[in-house]
Amino acid sequence: MRRIFFILLTALVLFASCSPYNKLLKQTTDIEYRYEAAKEYYINGEYSKAAPLLEGLIRVFKGTAKAEESLFLLAMCYYESHDYYTASQYFSTYYKNYPRGEYTELSRFYCGKSLYNGITEPELDQTDTYTAINELQLFMEYFPASKYRDDAQKMMFEMHDLLVKKEYLSAKLYYELGDYMAYMGNNYQACIVTAQNVLKDYPYTSLREELSILILRAKYKMAVHSIESKKIDRYRDAVDEYYSFKNEFPASKYLPEAEEYYAAALKVVKE
Repeated sequence: MRRIFFILLTALVLFASCSPYNKLLKQTTDIEYRYEAAKEYYINGEYSKAAPLLEGLIRVFKGTAKAEESLFLLAMCYYESHDYYTASQYFSTYYKNYPRGEYTELSRFYCGKSLYNGITEPELDQTDTYTAINELQLFMEYFPASKYRDDAQKMMFEMHDLLVKKEYLSAKLYYELGDYMAYMGNNYQACIVTAQNVLKDYPYTSLREELSILILRAKYKMAVHSIESKKIDRYRDAVDEYYSFKNEFPASKYLPEAEEYYAAALKVVKE
């Protein structure tokens, strides 16, 4: 039985090594034929076959327009195969090697889009998000009239929202920690600072209302848990925060909650 399996496996390997594609990849010396075949594989969506051919052609055609095109098509092969990280690396290589090339505009756009497609959930590290925003910002600076500008802006807005959500979750976590491990720092104060920084950096965020009520909650709770010498000032700060919240969000769904903080804080202030 093992002998039969070995014979079948050997036959399969020999068949694969003799396939037209493997001959094209390893044996064919006609570079122009390989070049046209690579483009045909790409057009037909056979990216796993096009990519190895293109990698070899980039070296062979070095210094020519065909090397430039091969590099761009190689990047697109990885992009269309959803290997966004590798795609971004090749797009970046293209526009650095060919700053005025035929595909520079597309390479800058797709470099940012590749990173955008590969970003993670807001709870996870957002290094690639910052990199993608930077790439798309540079794309719009280099090509302000590009037909892809609107798409780039839309992606940037979405990534800004993702970064805001990450910071909002961090601020919320500080609030929920409350006095836990207070000896390591004031969690309520950390919540306030984090939320205020987000509002400063992203004033038009869709989470502005949620961040604002979080600041009011934290200020009220910080007053409640303060030492006597700081209570009055912190309650006053909570009252001021209430007025700011009410003025900006007069019809907020959080207004009843805000009114409770205000009434309790005002009572202490007036005593």
